[in-house]
Amino acid sequence: MLKVGLTGGIASGKSVVGEMFVKLGAQLIRADNIAHELMQPGQAVYEEVVRRFGREILNPDGSINRARLASLAFGTPRDAALPRVEELNAIVHPAVVRHEDEWMAEVGRRDPAAIAIVEAALILEAGVADRFNRLIVVTCRPEQRVERLAARLGISEEDARAEAARRMAAQISDEEKVKAADFVIDDSGSLDATEEQVRRVFVTLRTEGSR
Repeated sequence: MLKVGLTGGIASGKSVVGEMFVKLGAQLIRADNIAHELMQPGQAVYEEVVRRFGREILNPDGSINRARLASLAFGTPRDAALPRVEELNAIVHPAVVRHEDEWMAEVGRRDPAAIAIVEAALILEAGVADRFNRLIVVTCRPEQRVERLAARLGISEEDARAEAARRMAAQISDEEKVKAADFVIDDSGSLDATEEQVRRVFVTLRTEGSR
């Protein structure tokens, strides 16, 4: 089985690219979905996040308001001893990584020739890239990132630009990600152009996985 990491900056097009790989036959899991499950009431990660960040991050029904949590995590003053986003990641990432590893092991048991893709924004930042046989980085133009984020969150482009800058400050730059990548998919053009790049990468991965 081939273990593949799929990463890129916020609103780069990771999810679109991931779905394209699934249509070609790859298996896919998203770190963001795992984190969402782990932060449901009753989960150990939920309890620890609430303990550290306070009950003000909760909705009336007890669920975590992710926008409020993100505002606290990414809004840490630069002179703080430990940026709160790092504190949050230290709680969530180990549990997410364990879940991903269990999932990849299960995929491998079911299909030794499978291509198992983990889509995650912070593969390099978390220092877990060596868990994968191959790393794919998705990129796009900075102005597209802002436009996509504005559309996704239903906010103005000015607010989206500030939000993108805030989140990217906690991530490795696209240039550094590209240097670490085995494959780079440029999602700046048409969907057809992106799909063609995905198809070429998939053929290569399929060939490697069958050796």
